[in-house]
Amino acid sequence: MARRRAGLGAINKDKLDKEKYAAKGTEIAELQFSNVSEQLETFRKHLEQFASRHKNDIKKDPEFRGHFQQMCARIGVDPLASSKGFWAQALGVGDFYYELGVQIIEICLATRDRNGGLMSFDELRKRVLATSGKTRQDVSEDDLARAIKKLHLLGSGFAVITAGSHRLVQSVPGELSMDHSTVFQKAEATSYTSLEILMKDLGWTEQRARATLDHLAAEGMAWVDQQDNSGTVLYWFPGLFSDGS
Repeated sequence: MARRRAGLGAINKDKLDKEKYAAKGTEIAELQFSNVSEQLETFRKHLEQFASRHKNDIKKDPEFRGHFQQMCARIGVDPLASSKGFWAQALGVGDFYYELGVQIIEICLATRDRNGGLMSFDELRKRVLATSGKTRQDVSEDDLARAIKKLHLLGSGFAVITAGSHRLVQSVPGELSMDHSTVFQKAEATSYTSLEILMKDLGWTEQRARATLDHLAAEGMAWVDQQDNSGTVLYWFPGLFSDGS
């Protein structure tokens, strides 16, 4: 016996049921979104109250300032996004990072001939504190990274790069490749490396090692030392010098 085909009424009923389910799902989603938005807005207001009460701690204590930045990030608030508005007026953090950014630019430009536009965070922080005197509260490496990030967004050629456990500020335009970063990591402990070291320890070909080192030397990021007693040409990286000398 042939199976009866579903009637028009049954088809329309099924279509209506699906539309009702879809509408209900949209209603639930909108309600959940509204609840989340209200919770975030409440949290934002509490964060503003917290910031007002602890304004001095946020400005003077780098560790406290770092925790506050993390709290802001969790709800999508960026106190550095504008020099106007509540955050700048209540905290002055916009001015703090703007002034720090200007100071970083001045220091990097003044030392570029010596280090080729590459400086460790440790040296940068010492120079910031030394040039600021008593007018600058303590500055953390996290503060430096945030200020440099803002400079990078302006297309100024500033960027943070990592060499092993060290962070460096690059103040010259141009992207560094993975090979360049690997060389920095290799030279982290001694501040120098050589063609032979890269070939032996990394398994690189002479062409690859030489091209990478020649590029860094041409950019002024490495100093070529041909006076070693062993006859080996050493490549020194002043940006990795721990004593800033």
